[in-house]
Amino acid sequence: MRARQLGITLGLGQPGAFNAITDVPGVRVGHSTLLAEGTGGKQVRTGVTVVQPRPAEARLAPCFAGAHVLNGNGDATGLEWIREAGLLTTPIAITNTHSVGVVRDALIAAERDSLADPSVYWCMPVVLETYDGLLNDIWGQHVGPAQVTEALARAEPGPVAEGAVGGGTGMICHEFKGGIGSASRCLTPDQGGWTVGVLVQANHGQRRELRVDGYPVGRVLGDTPSPFAERGEPGMGSIVVIIATDAPLLPHQCQRLAQRASIGIARTGGGTEDASGDLFVAFSTAEQQLPPAAYGRKGVPFSQAVQMLNNDHITPLFMAAAEAVEEAIVNAMLAGEDMYTADGVLVPGLAGERLLAALAEVGWRK
Repeated sequence: MRARQLGITLGLGQPGAFNAITDVPGVRVGHSTLLAEGTGGKQVRTGVTVVQPRPAEARLAPCFAGAHVLNGNGDATGLEWIREAGLLTTPIAITNTHSVGVVRDALIAAERDSLADPSVYWCMPVVLETYDGLLNDIWGQHVGPAQVTEALARAEPGPVAEGAVGGGTGMICHEFKGGIGSASRCLTPDQGGWTVGVLVQANHGQRRELRVDGYPVGRVLGDTPSPFAERGEPGMGSIVVIIATDAPLLPHQCQRLAQRASIGIARTGGGTEDASGDLFVAFSTAEQQLPPAAYGRKGVPFSQAVQMLNNDHITPLFMAAAEAVEEAIVNAMLAGEDMYTADGVLVPGLAGERLLAALAEVGWRK
């Protein structure tokens, strides 16, 4: 169940056809999920999720992009080039903390093998991470090139699988099962008619702080035992957010859009833990006719005409991003099902009926 299927409409904006990041034309998402029993009583619950910013035929066209860090207790590759050049030139991958390097290397190999132009001589992939060590044998580094290849091959438009899939397989959110979540908002014609789509890997938050539609449901959900009762501490983990839009934004405007992920996280009761890495990337798929200069290709023009959204009209995009992040986090939790650690500790899923009952208990009405 997703939030809207339960009658929980977060914010005033309207979602797209899939209520997902793939409502932004051209954006594709693919997952590779690893579920296996390891050696020595360990288990494998991890994977890779890939976001392709453009359709295959336009893969080399860069996107204007920006990044924002709310709390830096996390890691990523490729963000410094986004901050410096304002360009996203590769897919974005999300995985677990100890697999960032191998996923980056696999993306480089995939780019190398798919390029037809020998003048393109480098790339700098973006890889984000959150920690899944409670449910997954993270020290075993089970993610490899095969999982990246699979996620890339499975990247497609349309509905996005959520919960314990891909990079989100072993993630925990507000002490419930978390993982991948997605949502979107479509602006009205008088607001420009653009779409904002979001994908999160939610692995953060304390249960007592959980809020849905502004209501403090976490305060009445404490009857379910915490998965951190014996190991770790509530709130440890991270959240990474990818925001896509077809609005014609310049890099500094993409950065401003990325900042609004903080608002959606705060609305659900997150964003205050020192132990959380909260890293966000936003990109624009608007057709700017940008040459792939970021790869090092020669012969590009000295100047380039581009379009930009007037800042007087950017507020609806900010509102859409905040709402979509909020809903994507709730969708990630609702998609999560019960999962056990290798030593038998329950990480409970948040059932839709249980959430509705908690909302009713704190005064919410449809």
